[in-house]
Amino acid sequence: MSNTSSSKIGVMVCGHGSRSAAAVSEFARVATALRDRFPDWPVEYGYLEFADPVIRVGLDRLREAGCDHILAVPGMLFAAGHAKNDIPSVLNAYAREHGIRIDYGRELAVDLKMLQAAGDRVQAAIDEADRAFGPVAKEDTCLVVVGRGASDPDANSNVAKMARMLWEGMGLGWCETGYSGVTFPLVEPCLRHTVKLDYPRVVVFPYFLFTGVLVDRIFGFTDRVAADHPEVQFVKARYLDDHPRVIDTFAERVKEILDGANAMNCALCKYRAQVLGFESDVGQPQESHHHHVEGQGASAPGCSVEDCTLCDTFCTGACRLEPAHEHDHHHGHGHGHGHHDHGHGHHHHPYPHAHHPHGPESVRGPRR
Repeated sequence: MSNTSSSKIGVMVCGHGSRSAAAVSEFARVATALRDRFPDWPVEYGYLEFADPVIRVGLDRLREAGCDHILAVPGMLFAAGHAKNDIPSVLNAYAREHGIRIDYGRELAVDLKMLQAAGDRVQAAIDEADRAFGPVAKEDTCLVVVGRGASDPDANSNVAKMARMLWEGMGLGWCETGYSGVTFPLVEPCLRHTVKLDYPRVVVFPYFLFTGVLVDRIFGFTDRVAADHPEVQFVKARYLDDHPRVIDTFAERVKEILDGANAMNCALCKYRAQVLGFESDVGQPQESHHHHVEGQGASAPGCSVEDCTLCDTFCTGACRLEPAHEHDHHHGHGHGHGHHDHGHGHHHHPYPHAHHPHGPESVRGPRR
């Protein structure tokens, strides 16, 4: 995609936002690191919700700097509802309102550079454990990769693919994949299954870009299971954060927009194809709900508790397990979405496995 000589390009990094000040700070650090990669272009960032600046403010800053052609990329690992639906909806509305050109790039995705960054994080945790407790053979080590979790099976499968590539590439004994919310298995059921495999060391790796409530929860469940199984050495690996290869991948996603190689994989997108078990999601209308929570740092409007397994954190009751409250927001590449209902006319298309015994259902009742 070529650029006319009269256009001024700007770069916009679009994040989800977090209740965690540390996560917001880490995202800002990664986004601003791109300024060194593109010294001739203004680079800004913004969030859908829970943090400032919101995406529109970042776009305003680029426009005020004279930019009329903006290259926007989602600051997300995989393309589920936020990357496929909510962010492009905000960008399209802004472009129409201000008469500027905004071209949207793809997510970080399954990428060799991301795999290298992940491998470095896992290896660093193993090396530290070896120094502290003595070496354990890699074939006696089980890796648990924990992804965000979405109602989009394509995004969930990408977590599993990265886990498999880490497992096989590093020659580890076994690997399990879990998720922090929405889908299954959730973290604690995954870990309790893992200890049955009798590996003396278990490395828990949150495949997340940044820290936050979800990473804290993953490690909290790790501590809980570890307390019940002192015979197993649990090792916590660091999330990706500002690993140089992550910055490299972000820069590549920006350049792809102009180079014409910007292709989001839609072959298994549940909004375009009748993916097994999600056939009714095809053709849901594209719409973002985040306009009513932009910049807010509290729980979503209408939630009666601070934490929710279907949102960002661990839920204590109330709205739990209601499919209409699921916070993985659907999309369409112009082809479809439904939303949740917090008293403002939106609803989510129900996630068909919300009551799977190893998914959100597993948080009901007394903890084990």
